[in-house]
Amino acid sequence: MRNFIIILVVFATILGPSAVIAAIGYASMRTLGRNPSTPPKILLAMIVALVFAEAIAITTLLMLFQLFGQ
Repeated sequence: MRNFIIILVVFATILGPSAVIAAIGYASMRTLGRNPSTPPKILLAMIVALVFAEAIAITTLLMLFQLFGQ
C-alpha cells in the first residue's frame, strides 16, 4: 500500500506541472497569434506561472521524501 501511495503522488507531481506548462504554452501561443505586439507582458506572466507550477512540484516531492524517507 505504501508503494502505491508513493507511485500515485509521484505521478500526480509529474502530471500536474506538465498540464500547467502545456496550458500556459497553448494560451500564450494563441495570444501571440492574435496580438503580436504583446510579447513582453505575456513572457513575464508565463515565467511567473511556470515558476509557481514548478515550485508546487518541488514542494510536493520534498514532502514525499520527508514523509516516506528512511
